[in-house]
Amino acid sequence: MFIGLSAPRDLPWRVSHKGKRMTTRRYGKPTSLGDVLRGYLAKAGLGRRLAQAQVIPDWQRIVGPQIAAMNQPESDTPDGTLFVRVATSAWMNELQLMGPQVMTAVNGGSAGARIKTIRWLLSR
Repeated sequence: MFIGLSAPRDLPWRVSHKGKRMTTRRYGKPTSLGDVLRGYLAKAGLGRRLAQAQVIPDWQRIVGPQIAAMNQPESDTPDGTLFVRVATSAWMNELQLMGPQVMTAVNGGSAGARIKTIRWLLSR
């Protein structure tokens, strides 16, 4: 007759791999996977790096579809340099002139800039 869901305490699967009884259990509210990952990234010091890298998938939303159609962000470095591949030299010149506005949009106007420099690279 099966009464409960827990195994009896003296069965082998209730013993750890070193032969000690498993006595510590965490009870409480479950933690979401997103919270666990955010905590891990913060402890590992990767939160800032992840914020920098997020510029690449968000590029079209940041600069708008018309500008994004003529260039493609390629990579970013830990020191805050973003490399963007540009279709033509005319667009490269235009984007260099628009540099301050693009930087403000990329960093969201915040003082803690995640991207410090944008390097425009001409496509061949």
